[in-house]
Amino acid sequence: MILSQFDPEKRAIINPSDIVASLPQFPKTVVTCFARATFARILTEVPHRQIAKTSVANLEIPIYELDFHGEKIGFFNSYVGASSCVAVLEDIIAMGAENILVFGTCGVLDSSIKETSIIIPTSAIRDEGTSYHYAPPTSEIALNHTYRKQFKQFLDAQNISYTEGKVWTTDGIYRETHQKTANRKTQGAIAVDMECSAIAALAKFRQINHFQFFYSADNLDSEKWDPRTLANDADLERKDRIASIALHFATQVFK
Repeated sequence: MILSQFDPEKRAIINPSDIVASLPQFPKTVVTCFARATFARILTEVPHRQIAKTSVANLEIPIYELDFHGEKIGFFNSYVGASSCVAVLEDIIAMGAENILVFGTCGVLDSSIKETSIIIPTSAIRDEGTSYHYAPPTSEIALNHTYRKQFKQFLDAQNISYTEGKVWTTDGIYRETHQKTANRKTQGAIAVDMECSAIAALAKFRQINHFQFFYSADNLDSEKWDPRTLANDADLERKDRIASIALHFATQVFK
């Protein structure tokens, strides 16, 4: 298969540095989320200024610097989907980011996981195409090894519950069939998303520090799909708290 033909060469025909410039004062630590409402609410609450912008085809993405309790953090709204998400992260890295924390929703494959609760992925099943351009072909990719223990301690100190486990990353959101879902559960997956395995492969390839966690949204562990808190405007208070967790942890761990 074509995706088995991994090329480790760092220099491509088109490179991020051909598109965006390195910015001397760009924040070393960048936090990003996918939800529009959560992103907008953070900007409302935290002092910020726009420092750059990039784009994906027909969508412009502004990049902000947050002044979070005296710490300067880069912040932007990630594009959904592995290919576009990684392309934007490539630009962010080229601008000067060295540490990236990603948080966002996932679907659960275990209905016992409560709505809007934290999930820490330990590895990701690679059912998307992007990661195969950044890492040799394997069925799974490990992630969060470096910072997982610290994040658990961070949550424990605040009496915040969480679930650890494998995530299934897929491009085909309308092809999550009952049989495929059962197969992924047999492999140990407790959740499904669209970007995690690709981001992990990118981080390793570009040799940057990376941590990602989820908060649970829709439930696929039933005969009929249950959207639960997937909507952007659902359960906003708990989502605000999760955003605060992401920002606080990023300022503590990436020193």
